[in-house]
Amino acid sequence: MGRKKTNKTLAENRKARHDYFVEEALEAGLALVGTEVKSIRAGRVNLKDSYADIDNGEVFIKNMHISHYEQGNIFNVDPLRYRKLLLHKSEIRRLEEIVKQQGLTLIPLSLYLKEGRVKVNLGVCRGKKNYDKRDTMIEKAHKREIAREFKERNKY
Repeated sequence: MGRKKTNKTLAENRKARHDYFVEEALEAGLALVGTEVKSIRAGRVNLKDSYADIDNGEVFIKNMHISHYEQGNIFNVDPLRYRKLLLHKSEIRRLEEIVKQQGLTLIPLSLYLKEGRVKVNLGVCRGKKNYDKRDTMIEKAHKREIAREFKERNKY
């Protein structure tokens, strides 16, 4: 029997889409300890203020909080430790060139399971200004209002 071919989202960084324009997204693996994987599968992970950084040709996720696993005892590690992303060297070089451009940063958008392994959806993002955030909020409100009116008209 083979592995499951489904993708199951474990955590999502909703604030990232609010605070940043996502220019590009790519999939990367994570180097984790067993208790971290169990804790992530239980949904005890927070991507809210996390970001990725390139150090010496390696990409690390910083400020990603993975809570201690309840039955982990001595095998638990620091919840805020840097976690290495597993990418090809050519991808890392390309990301490094992109990040050197002013205003771009690497933000983890979501964590999910793919064929039994934890993967991260990494976004190359540009920060939004306050007026951009207001524009998107107004746009969402208009879409919601249109959907409500459409629903009311089709009710009868």
